Amino acid sequence: MTTEKKNLAKLKRIGVLTSGGDAPGMNAAVRGVVRSALYYGLEVYGIRKGYKGLINGNLEPMNSRSVSNIIHRGGTILKSARSSEFRTKEGRAKAYETVKKFELDGLVAIGGDGTFTGASIFYDEYNVPTVGIPGTIDNDLAGTDFTIGYDTATNTAVDAIDKIRDTASSHNRLFIIEVMGRDSGFIAVRSALAAGAEAILIPEKDTNVDGLIKILQDGKKNKKTSSLVVVAEGGAYGGAVEVARLVKERFTHYETKVVTLGHIQRGGTPTVFDRVMAGRLGVASVEGLLAGKHTTMVGLIHNKIAFTPIHEALKMDRHIDEDIWETARILSL
Repeated sequence: MTTEKKNLAKLKRIGVLTSGGDAPGMNAAVRGVVRSALYYGLEVYGIRKGYKGLINGNLEPMNSRSVSNIIHRGGTILKSARSSEFRTKEGRAKAYETVKKFELDGLVAIGGDGTFTGASIFYDEYNVPTVGIPGTIDNDLAGTDFTIGYDTATNTAVDAIDKIRDTASSHNRLFIIEVMGRDSGFIAVRSALAAGAEAILIPEKDTNVDGLIKILQDGKKNKKTSSLVVVAEGGAYGGAVEVARLVKERFTHYETKVVTLGHIQRGGTPTVFDRVMAGRLGVASVEGLLAGKHTTMVGLIHNKIAFTPIHEALKMDRHIDEDIWETARILSL
């Protein structure tokens, strides 16, 4: 998407914020927003600590040097915070006072479904032009094939699982490995497929303990000396600890261990894929504001920039790719 500079008449100053859980690549997205805004002759303000900063007026002007040497850094230089106050009418009224005080003509909000829910309500109430950039490791937003941070988080998980396999095979152990994904199994499925796990438990699929035991028993018959099971934290059995307890009661062929990868999946240097995508979405978000694509989320669909109304992106369910799920099942034999 290319926007002519003549479209600048309606926009002079915008704000950018990161909200919700941090994701690797958020800094690259902020960089993309700031430098593309400057390219189009806009002033840009960084809003610190998300909607909380918007309520409290915690804004600072940004220039090209403000985002130097951040493209490779995890986390977010703007900081992030969840704001219960922004969920109230009174809180959003305070946020709008900040918008007026700083004469912001539009916002770019980087985050997940909570961030976009807030942006959608804020737009409905105050008509502040907003474009959302999907930044969440869970990859659970419709309107984009991938979210910023998902590729890095999956690579982090695979790196850890590879190391765990070394120990599993050395000691004939069964490892139950918990990855992030409270309501979504995207990280679990992709990392399990890449790491060669024997089984996957995710919220979207009804895999019972009987099915898991059968998979492990079949593996033992095939002379597997160790096994890895990847569990999304939001699975039906309450995470890896509970799964391990149920397995231990009925499957004693291996010594069973539990590993919870936790927040290491959120940190670290973003991958090339996340950096490039973040930069593209950062530029597209500014161009979308200039083109009047307000209250939309910008994403990548088939590697092309796509805009989806935020309320539609929030309503649509994002489903696990059945081809990848079936591939993982076949290759686990």
